[in-house]
Amino acid sequence: MPIVDNIRAIRWEDHQLYLLDQRLLPQQEIWLQLGDYREVAVAITQMVVRGAPAIGVTAAYAMALAAQEMRQFSDWQQRLAGAAAEIKAARPTAVNLAWATDRQLTLAQGERAADRAAALLLQAAHDLLEQDIADNQQMGRHGAALLPEQGGILTHCNTGSLATGGYGTALGVIRAGISAGKQLQVYADETRPWLQGARLTAWELQKDGIPFHLNADSAAAYLMQQGLIQAVIVGADRIAANGDAANKIGTYSLAVLAQYHQIPFYVAAPLSTVDFAMPAGEGIIIEERPDSEVRQCAGHDVAPAGVKVRNPAFDVTPAALITAIITEKGVARPDYLHSLANLRG
Repeated sequence: MPIVDNIRAIRWEDHQLYLLDQRLLPQQEIWLQLGDYREVAVAITQMVVRGAPAIGVTAAYAMALAAQEMRQFSDWQQRLAGAAAEIKAARPTAVNLAWATDRQLTLAQGERAADRAAALLLQAAHDLLEQDIADNQQMGRHGAALLPEQGGILTHCNTGSLATGGYGTALGVIRAGISAGKQLQVYADETRPWLQGARLTAWELQKDGIPFHLNADSAAAYLMQQGLIQAVIVGADRIAANGDAANKIGTYSLAVLAQYHQIPFYVAAPLSTVDFAMPAGEGIIIEERPDSEVRQCAGHDVAPAGVKVRNPAFDVTPAALITAIITEKGVARPDYLHSLANLRG
């Protein structure tokens, strides 16, 4: 079955960055036109764009916009470093944000001419977008071999084209599996509180004609118990050197359930998501988001006024619960400290 892959949520046009506003999907498909790096940083914070690879690509374009602005100043390198700090502060957990920003800053610091640096950063952002799509397609090919010939695949949050430059990580593996002729049925967790599964993954799967059911997060255990799930595959926002993986809140619960039901649990992410400087998952900063995201659903109050809220955006799945980590360079298996390092080369 050929899989359509036409969804792209990031584009550069007429010296501006355009982002598909993912807060409004699926009801509205609105593109935001951003010409200032500060606007891009706010868009990252406010979840206009989300997903570690997509955030990294967006950050690269933010640095290109900053370089264009700073080239009029004699101290442009110092000002660009300040802009980089602002961009990196947009969200703390996704390692691709800092990775892409620092990569751009290092590239600029290697140039003496401001105009030349601005041109280099823009081209580097274009290249990163194209490379991300190619890497995701390669990741899909590596991961497809791990999926069963038929059966149910449970996924969490959104890991498709919307979360990347295109094609997707975990959803890209599913795309590749179906393209290879496997008879797969996707089960998409709704993913509270932002409902990325219900709003975004369901939108993508429907557009691309992939068979799926949407389910409440709390239904995952029942689906496994009934024998409907043959594999779980998720993305990641940061992976420690030992394989501990931070992903959207609720992922750890799925890993525990998968182990109990003897179901393989896979993480799909580019090597840029692996933070080799982070020894283990306990060092990963977990973003706490506003109380209103839990008190409300689609803008409507669903909890008593003034109720205290805990709203961690991510959790960390221990490496011991992960069957394999799928990257564009190949598949890593325990022990991840060595297998991930070997893929890195």
